[in-house]
Amino acid sequence: MWSSPRLANVTANLLYAAALALLAYAGSRVLVQSPAFSLRTVVIGGELRHVTRGEIVAAPQGRVMGTIFTVDLEAVRALFESVPWVRRAEIRRGWPDRLEVRVEEHVALARWGEGSGRLVNTHGELFSGRVDAPLPVFSGPAGSEGEVARRYSAFRELLAPLALEPKQVTLNSRFAWQLRLSNGLTVQLGRDSDKDRVEERLAKFISVYPQTLGKSEGRLDYVDLRYPNGFALRVPEVRKSETQKPVRKRA
Repeated sequence: MWSSPRLANVTANLLYAAALALLAYAGSRVLVQSPAFSLRTVVIGGELRHVTRGEIVAAPQGRVMGTIFTVDLEAVRALFESVPWVRRAEIRRGWPDRLEVRVEEHVALARWGEGSGRLVNTHGELFSGRVDAPLPVFSGPAGSEGEVARRYSAFRELLAPLALEPKQVTLNSRFAWQLRLSNGLTVQLGRDSDKDRVEERLAKFISVYPQTLGKSEGRLDYVDLRYPNGFALRVPEVRKSETQKPVRKRA
C-alpha cells in the first residue's frame, strides 16, 4: 500500500488535517472556558418603576456558571423573569464579559379578587405584586383573566361619555357579567346570547341613561339589563314590599 506515493500523500494530508482539527478543538475549548471571559457585568435597559437595578443584578448571582460563550441564556432569562414585577427579559451576550438585559415590567390594570394579592396586567395576565394605587377589581373562573381584561376595556370605552367607570367586573361560573360603577350602581348584564352581546345591552342602557336615570335625584342601587325591552331598577329608598316595574327603553 505504501508503495504508492499518491496514496501516501493523501493519507498524510488526512492525518495532518485531523491533527489540526484536534488542536483547533482543544484551543477553542480552552478559549471558551478561559477565566478571561467569565461574566462580570450586567447591563440593564428598559424603564424600571417597580424593580430596582440591584434586584435585577442580584437575580443571577451565585446561580449562573460559565463564560460569555457557555452561559445558558434561557436559564438566565428565567432567573430575571422570576423577579417580582418583571414580565419579560431579553438577554444578549456582550463582548467580552457582560450580559445585556432589557427588562419589561408588568403594568397593573386591576386586582384579581378581593384580598388575593394578585394583579392583572394590561395583557390580561396574572402576576404577584403590590401596588398602593386604587385599581378596579376583576373576578372570574380560572383562566378567564384575559377575557375579563378585554371586556373591561370595552365596558370602559362605552361608559366614558357618561363620565363613569367600571370599578368591579365580575364573570360568574355561569359566564354572566356584572359591573359595579364608579357612582355605586351595580349593573347586571347577564350572558351573551345569540340575539345580543352584553356590550349591546350596555350600549342601549347608556343611550337612555341621560334622559332617565341621569335625571334621578335619588341614589340608585341596582339595574338589571337582562330584559329584552327595558331594565329593572332597585332603589334603596323604596320599600322592599313595593314592586318595581321594568323601565322600558326608548326605541
